[in-house]
Amino acid sequence: MNRYAVKPFVKWAGGKSQLLNEISAKYPPAINSYCEPFVGGGAVLFDILSRRSPSEVLINDINAELINTYRQIQKNVKAVINELDVLQKLYWELSEDDRNTLFNEKRQIFNDYKIGKSDSADFEKAVLFIFLNKTCFNGLYRVNRRGLFNVSKGYYRKPPICEADNLTELSRLLMNVRIKNGDYKDCADYIKRDTFVFIDPPYRPLNKTASFTGYTEIGFDDNRQIELKGFIDKLSEKGALILASNSDPRNTDVNDSFFDDLYSGYNIKRVTAKRLINSKGSGRGDISELLISNY
Repeated sequence: MNRYAVKPFVKWAGGKSQLLNEISAKYPPAINSYCEPFVGGGAVLFDILSRRSPSEVLINDINAELINTYRQIQKNVKAVINELDVLQKLYWELSEDDRNTLFNEKRQIFNDYKIGKSDSADFEKAVLFIFLNKTCFNGLYRVNRRGLFNVSKGYYRKPPICEADNLTELSRLLMNVRIKNGDYKDCADYIKRDTFVFIDPPYRPLNKTASFTGYTEIGFDDNRQIELKGFIDKLSEKGALILASNSDPRNTDVNDSFFDDLYSGYNIKRVTAKRLINSKGSGRGDISELLISNY
């Protein structure tokens, strides 16, 4: 398998696959130590792992189910592939009504596991996490205030539930990666001088109706964006190389200078991206996003 052909194992709101050319142009010349405190779908992570091979890597996310899936792919990829292959063959052969029934059953089992918080179910949760992501509406991961996954089934003829070659390659790339579940601030002790840190937090909503921060039951409002900037300041003082992304408020209000003011001492570049997560096709299209760096 071509090492540059790897892709994230899930579709993730705010995923960076479409911006990799812009982001990779900002990589430092050498990356020996790398950290991603909001790893999400991992598009940048897997690009760096396949192209640069850093010797020390820490990834983190507050979403426990996402991180569990990373760990299962890292350690148990053959078993994950086997289970997904069975589910894919079954799902592809079902009628739409039977698919609805199967999807709802699997979603309920997944949520029951989340409520139970049993480590013994980690493997099954990872398989269901991928299955639900591949078959749910728009590949969206969203939870309610109780932390339960609540997205409905999507309508795809043959969704790629089991991408065996990709999963195998991702497992190889993750072999020596340290994988952590927690708050982004907990990564601070790992980050040192010359560590390259890519920071991709939940984006500031462009407007109230466009708000999507449902990765966990914990929100990420303006106060938390300001806290994050303080975290970035501390990492900069250490000599770490920081590249951060966020939404551009000027997409909807040319006078909204929230991030321009907040990061006035940093380099801010506006890049073009497509809004992909929207219930209506007319709500998708080109928008501006921000890349913020301290170098």
